[in-house]
Amino acid sequence: MAGGEGTGYIFRALAANFLIAISKGVGAAITGSGAMLAETLHSLSDCVNQVLLLVGLKQSKRPPTELYPLGQGRSLYFWSFMVAMLLFLGGGAYSIYEGVHKLRHPSPVDAPYIAVGILTFGLILELWSMSGAIKAVNERRAGRSIVRYLKESKDSDLVVIFGEDFAACLGLAIALLAVVLSWITGDPMYDALGTLGIGAVLVGIAVFLATEVKSLLLGEAADTALTQEIEKLVTQSPEVVGVIQTITVQQGPGEILVAMKLHFKSELSVDQTVVLINEIEVRLRAVRPELKWVFIEPDHPASA
Repeated sequence: MAGGEGTGYIFRALAANFLIAISKGVGAAITGSGAMLAETLHSLSDCVNQVLLLVGLKQSKRPPTELYPLGQGRSLYFWSFMVAMLLFLGGGAYSIYEGVHKLRHPSPVDAPYIAVGILTFGLILELWSMSGAIKAVNERRAGRSIVRYLKESKDSDLVVIFGEDFAACLGLAIALLAVVLSWITGDPMYDALGTLGIGAVLVGIAVFLATEVKSLLLGEAADTALTQEIEKLVTQSPEVVGVIQTITVQQGPGEILVAMKLHFKSELSVDQTVVLINEIEVRLRAVRPELKWVFIEPDHPASA
């Protein structure tokens, strides 16, 4: 299942984060908790991130034009990268700054029971949101572990949403622990340390997401298994002596470019070769619809 075929998990995350951001903001204003403020900024950042992903998905579906002959599928990768940067700066870096400020100028957490209630509510909503992302991941990972899928996946939108939800759940758990410890001990240092911990989590997730999306943005090849399947399909034609070279590029969600150099039997005429190439292109697209662009060039191994 290619990225962008469904956006339910994105709207689910957006709805959850919007409600959570409002509740956290009220809680931060009442309690003065740095961890609550960090989580408020985190949720607001996530809301913006989900809107950017929806923009990217819409742009990626635009048809090819004279200016963009291969379409704008990589728009999603650009916006996914921007999401990672926003998560780094809007959530992680500011949370670390706020944590350092709270360590240098500690202040008690007022009405901690309100913070605990709001954070618990937020954690429940985030777990609901993450369950949607996990369901989508399980539908796409094809037997791979979740970690392997996240590293190999071309579905940047789902990888980003999963990373955000994971960071949100972990951040909320840290914030909840920090507030409870500050409440029990009366020491605001725990709240400051919790804020730093949230910042560290967000920065770590942001760096991971940026690294994974960067590869797609630069033009990552399609899965090796897909390349092998393409070559196997092509060599089923008796007129094809062998595959000289295959290049694949992931152009966007469910959009792959394939360029091949094939060695055909020497007795084929030019017209016969052209007809055969057209037949191979039709066959490939019929079996793998995500092959939006197929370019085949006849050649000899010695001159390749």
